[in-house]
Amino acid sequence: MQDKILILDFGSQYTQLIARRVRELSVYCEIHPFNKFELTSAIKGVILSGGPCSVLDEGSPAIITDDLENVPVLGICYGAQLLVKNHGGTVAKSDRREYGRTNLTGIDSHYDLLKEVEPGSRVWMSHGDTITDLPNNFKRIANTASIPVAAFKVENKHIYGIQFHPEVTHSEQGKTILRNFVVHICKASQDWTPDIFVEETVAKLKSGLSDDKVVLGLSGGVDSSVAAMLIHQAIGKNLYCIFVDNGLLRKDEFEDVLKSYEGLGLNVKGVDVKDRFYEELAGEQDPESKRKIIGRVFIEVFDEEAKRIKDVRWLGQGTIYPDVIESVAVNGPSITIKSHHNVGGLPAKMNLKVVEPLNSLFKDEVRNVGKALGMPDFILGRHPFPGPGLGIRILGDITAEKVRILQEVDSIFISSLKEEGLYDKVWQAGAMLLPVQSVGVMGDERTYENVAALRAVSSIDGMTADWVHLPYEFLSKVSNKIINRVKGINRVVYDISSKPPATIEWE
Repeated sequence: MQDKILILDFGSQYTQLIARRVRELSVYCEIHPFNKFELTSAIKGVILSGGPCSVLDEGSPAIITDDLENVPVLGICYGAQLLVKNHGGTVAKSDRREYGRTNLTGIDSHYDLLKEVEPGSRVWMSHGDTITDLPNNFKRIANTASIPVAAFKVENKHIYGIQFHPEVTHSEQGKTILRNFVVHICKASQDWTPDIFVEETVAKLKSGLSDDKVVLGLSGGVDSSVAAMLIHQAIGKNLYCIFVDNGLLRKDEFEDVLKSYEGLGLNVKGVDVKDRFYEELAGEQDPESKRKIIGRVFIEVFDEEAKRIKDVRWLGQGTIYPDVIESVAVNGPSITIKSHHNVGGLPAKMNLKVVEPLNSLFKDEVRNVGKALGMPDFILGRHPFPGPGLGIRILGDITAEKVRILQEVDSIFISSLKEEGLYDKVWQAGAMLLPVQSVGVMGDERTYENVAALRAVSSIDGMTADWVHLPYEFLSKVSNKIINRVKGINRVVYDISSKPPATIEWE
């Protein structure tokens, strides 16, 4: 049985980041809502996340921490304050909110959690309460200039608490602290590797699917492609892949993706139904309505094509771990910002059992598994592309002509990024067609044409993102190419908004 670290989520914006840091140590971990978990023999340690609530508030998230004392426990921020409160210590409102960078002092490196952590090490604080008095059997092992207890340990037990966030990059030696807890204190095996994942997953798929047929909708993206390859390794030609051209893909993407899948040996059928999508979307301007129409028509087309395959019993999906976490968290303290197209939807309509081989992986782990499968970089290195495609990058109503214009703009932008060696330095890039016309001059003629906006962001998983500072010379060159080559565009702007407060896509 594989060793596991259990992360209990109290609603922190950083909970997924804790899991990512543990996974980076090649140790498997799972996130569960604080009120929905079960301790098993595979669990080598428990991490209590931070959270937006105060332990002083009536009805704030709570658990009986005595139940966890048979395994090592690390409380982070809210989790640390909960441990103190539950054992009779004192947590009080801070005179001022402690937020941002500060330095650890009074470090007692005799304790395993803080071994190799240097005095003055910078950490990241984010809390409005503070621990003022520790219970009798708790020992302070670090502080800062502004708070008396930055870290503590329960005497004679492997229970620790810290009032800062080791998972964020602002905490200089946060990885060391997490390694100390996960590897040295919990003694969890570091055997969570892409090769082992592939080996175990393919074996499970072979056993679970046997000779059954599976249908899977390919998007050309990383998640669905890697999911398809894993299932293909297990059942070969019994996997039937469907790639739908909804008319909202990038320029030449339908043909290019089909060719790339053929080279991987996948059994793929391409379905060109762009006109059907255009008809259904005609005149619709509301972003949410467009998304729903695109999703509904895709399901209808996919269902029709799947029914042409006899005796299909399974629906393959490229669901990844963040989708699962955010869907489960609806019943916990976290606020779900959006629903995910990969979690639910198709199965209820198609009456098929679901197989999701990637539902324990983060996006970067999916890419690593793809590399272990020998998949080419031009698939694994592709930027994320929204499920509704250009449908949410054309603001306002959608027409075939608007799609043509945006495809040309997007093609010039993406190909230029690749030519200049910038594509792999950007997490996601694309172009938007705005419902705005502006005056321009071309030759001796006055023009009144559309505005295109370019967007390029850096991110890890899309939950937060910052705009990329592309060179001015590059932007100038791309703008010139677009205006000269794409009829219908006479102005180009560059989006310099971060997420939050903006989103990556415009709709």
